[in-house]
Amino acid sequence: MAAVADDEDFIYEDLLNASIPQTFSPEIQEAIDQVLPSDDPLDRADFNPIDYINTLFPTEQSLANIDDVVGKIRYKIRSLDDDIRLVVRGQTNVGESGRQSLEEAQKAIQELFAKIKDIKDKAEKSEEMVKEITRDIKQLDHAKKNLTSSITTLNHLHMLVGGVDSLTLLTKRRQYGEVANLLQGVLNVQEHFDRYMSIPQIKQLSDRVKQIQGELGTQIQADFEEAFQGAGAKYGPGNQRQLKEACLVVSVLDPRVKKDLLNWFVKLQLSEYLVLFGENQDVAWLDKIDRRYAWIKRTLVDFEEKFGHLFPSDWEVSERICVEFCDLTRKELSKIMTKRKVEIDVKLLLFAIQRTTNFETLLAKRFTGVTLQEFQGKKSVSVAQPTSNPFEEESSNPFESDMENEEKTQSDDNKDSEKNTSSPFGGIISQCFETHLDIYIDSQDRNLSELVNRFLEDLRQFGTPRMESEDSSNVLPSCADLFVFYKKCMVQCSQLSNGQPMIDLTRTFQKYLKEYSNRVLLNSLPKQSKEGTSSASGILQSILKEGEITKFTEEEQCRICSILCTAEYCMETTQQLEEKLKEKVDPGLTSQIDLNPEQDTFHNVISSCIQLLVQDLETACEPALTAMSKMSWSSVEAVGDQSGYVSAVTTHLKQNIPIIRDNLASSRKFFTQFCLKFVNTFIPKFINNLFRCKSINTVAAEQLLLDTHSLKTVLLDLPSLGSQVIRKAPASYTKIVVKGMTKAEMILKVVMSPHEQPQGFVDNYIRLLSDSDINEFQKVLEMKGLRRGEQSNLLEIYRARIPISSILGSANDQTPVTSAPDQESSRIRKLEKLIKKRL
Repeated sequence: MAAVADDEDFIYEDLLNASIPQTFSPEIQEAIDQVLPSDDPLDRADFNPIDYINTLFPTEQSLANIDDVVGKIRYKIRSLDDDIRLVVRGQTNVGESGRQSLEEAQKAIQELFAKIKDIKDKAEKSEEMVKEITRDIKQLDHAKKNLTSSITTLNHLHMLVGGVDSLTLLTKRRQYGEVANLLQGVLNVQEHFDRYMSIPQIKQLSDRVKQIQGELGTQIQADFEEAFQGAGAKYGPGNQRQLKEACLVVSVLDPRVKKDLLNWFVKLQLSEYLVLFGENQDVAWLDKIDRRYAWIKRTLVDFEEKFGHLFPSDWEVSERICVEFCDLTRKELSKIMTKRKVEIDVKLLLFAIQRTTNFETLLAKRFTGVTLQEFQGKKSVSVAQPTSNPFEEESSNPFESDMENEEKTQSDDNKDSEKNTSSPFGGIISQCFETHLDIYIDSQDRNLSELVNRFLEDLRQFGTPRMESEDSSNVLPSCADLFVFYKKCMVQCSQLSNGQPMIDLTRTFQKYLKEYSNRVLLNSLPKQSKEGTSSASGILQSILKEGEITKFTEEEQCRICSILCTAEYCMETTQQLEEKLKEKVDPGLTSQIDLNPEQDTFHNVISSCIQLLVQDLETACEPALTAMSKMSWSSVEAVGDQSGYVSAVTTHLKQNIPIIRDNLASSRKFFTQFCLKFVNTFIPKFINNLFRCKSINTVAAEQLLLDTHSLKTVLLDLPSLGSQVIRKAPASYTKIVVKGMTKAEMILKVVMSPHEQPQGFVDNYIRLLSDSDINEFQKVLEMKGLRRGEQSNLLEIYRARIPISSILGSANDQTPVTSAPDQESSRIRKLEKLIKKRL
């Protein structure tokens, strides 16, 4: 038995070695791990015997247990061999068992198919049997349906025939109450026979119904004419009940019958109006336009009392009478105004427009406007949308309260007119005045001309109002008056038309915006006068005298600032005016509204004001700069405090800058612009006068450098000069001052440097003034008082160094010139310390 077992082991081993691969693909290995999870290292695909042995025997001392480990491994091998043997032997009979199971399954499937086929055959037989049973029932159902339809149709036919006969009889008897109910029923029944119109009898009945409808319409029209225009019409219709019932019949008839009847009735009610207010009548003119509206009010009241109950409420007869009245009135007014245009003045026109818009507002409150779609020539009205434009409502404008007060003075009629622009009746009559609004535009042109002249007269008499506090906007009151007037005109015109008249009004606005800018603002600017100067020896003393420095008085400076603030206000408000005009006008005309040229005009006024202030301040500083250039700098022997001309300039700036700043408190950006323009003109002029100083020795250059640094400090603080609130100057302003005054300091440092070593002097000049040119270099040489020969030598060296300096300019900026003597460097350092100590 042992030999047999060993033989089987060898066979199994050969089979395993032959059929089982040593390694599996990753997918197969993953599947094995999921089916047979194991933590045993021997089951790992990457098993390494050496690592496994090292794990069992990590040290030499652990080899003492080698026999036990070998025994355990052999026991494990025998266990695995037994498991494999059992599995292999168990699989020897699996193939035979599988074949038997497959044959049994196939046999069971065949039996199942046989049973299903048998059930299907029985179901088909049952279905045939049910069809045989229900065939007769279906026939009976169809018969019942057709019989029911036939009975219903016969009933409808009977009703139609009977209804036609009854309508014929009731129509002759004028029993309209019963006709109204019966006619609606007959028309409903007739709809069921629309598909049977090919049958002659049905067609004949349908034609008879139409004939009866036509007879009813003609008969009712005749009854109304007899009642309202017959022999007894002056006493009022006596058959009102019959007429009321007739209106119910008309509601059922063709809509054209109702339209014809209403048109006749409305014209009948307005026939008296055409006679009373014919174009040859005295009451037809605009000054008596109130009588037209009073007449229609009386007519409507009379109609409602006498005949309002005759007509159904949904007919809106009163509204139809009003709409027709408005249509006639608009046409009649258009004709009479065309013939008598020369008699129309603005007061009469505005009176007629106001009364008309008030009447239209009354109509909007009384009626819904549902009948307006039937009338042609009605002007389309767009509902005004809410807007955030500050020109009309919520405005940051300092004169907003004035505008609101101006609006509050208008009457309630004006408020009603504003509401009228969004009502369905808005413009139904008043649009006839649109072609004559040129009279209104011409009148506003004359009013604006008088207003501008009054502004000029007020300025001549009272001058520019002084600012009471720093919170004041410092704007001329005439500016607010002008735009309040503009707004009033715009609101009035927009109520009358949003077409071409609004464009004409805009042209008038543009005309007087320019007039205000040129005649009122620019002409009010003070003219700069040139005072005679004293002799050169007394210049420095004269500029120290208060009152002779400023060419403009304080009042004139305030006027310039006030005009500047007014121009800024006008520029901003003109933009708001343009936006508001575009909202009011028809969308197709918005491209014709452009107030940018007017805004540019006010911007030019601002520029002129700033230029005047800059010129005044610059001119006042000019004597001090002239005194600096005429001083005898060669006789200066010691560096002292800042020179008198610096004190004069500083004093003058401290006197004038606070006045200008306080008067431009509401226009900070233009005050900053003024400061920028001033330093942009003052610093170049200071440098030019610096070049005029001759024979400057080293001590004089140190004194000038001290003076320049003092001026630089004053200019850096210029925007806040004399103010209790210290604000940091804008970066752009600081940059300009630092750049300009640094150049002046560099010029003086060059003047201080010795010229005994020409090459070193030129290198030092190029290093300190890298963006200079040969003309400035020659001026520096003249400041030093060098002779012609020395100047020529240095100029030749400078010309030769210009190309090199342009290439190596950046290196020269960083590398100091070593040829300058140590004495010069120490002198400049001492001067800088002295300046810091004085400051």
